[in-house]
Amino acid sequence: MSVSVRGRGAGRRRVAVLAALLSAVVVFGGGCQRSESDDVAGTPQTVNATLLDAGMLLSAGDLGAAWREGDAPAGSPPWPWEQSSCPHYRGGDYPARSYRQSAVERFYRPADGSSPAHHVVEKFAPGWAERNVEDVRRVLVRCADYRMLGSRISFTVVDQNYRAGAGMLIRGRIEHEDRPATVTYFVVLKRGEVVSTFSLPDPGSRAALDSVAARAAARLG
Repeated sequence: MSVSVRGRGAGRRRVAVLAALLSAVVVFGGGCQRSESDDVAGTPQTVNATLLDAGMLLSAGDLGAAWREGDAPAGSPPWPWEQSSCPHYRGGDYPARSYRQSAVERFYRPADGSSPAHHVVEKFAPGWAERNVEDVRRVLVRCADYRMLGSRISFTVVDQNYRAGAGMLIRGRIEHEDRPATVTYFVVLKRGEVVSTFSLPDPGSRAALDSVAARAAARLG
């Protein structure tokens, strides 16, 4: 996640998945979905890589009756775990993102205007989905706790073998100076060379979170 306080267009492109957690301190625009093959100069690419089906993304109804999809953003989704505001983050330390062949994403907003949710599904070149999960684990170690714009951001891996080893459950927390802390959960699921990552503001119970995770897993086929 690369975090910066910017205008609507540029800011949205750089906050990625962690926008949900940081929405209180980052200016960004929500979106619906986008699908586009990545074209990263100088990195291996599969010429005929198949674009991912947006059907792999959660629908707003999967989150609950109060959720709605936002406006569609433009361009290819950034890697969900970019964090340029973390002092220990260096993009070159995480090579798997350069082997991503295609990705789709969708943003969701609740009717009451509170924190949004986000989902991105990525397809990697053979062997690189597992490496991507390893890169995520390293980000979570190096950026486990840091400060940004007067707020403290932290991540805790709740379950390293979530859903019988098919995924990982992470709790993100932001402590504000002038109001109560906010909590967002992140679920990373891998199936073959496809990685699904969604973020959801604390739903209030583990059962509710597990239910959404089960729907996300089912959409991977």
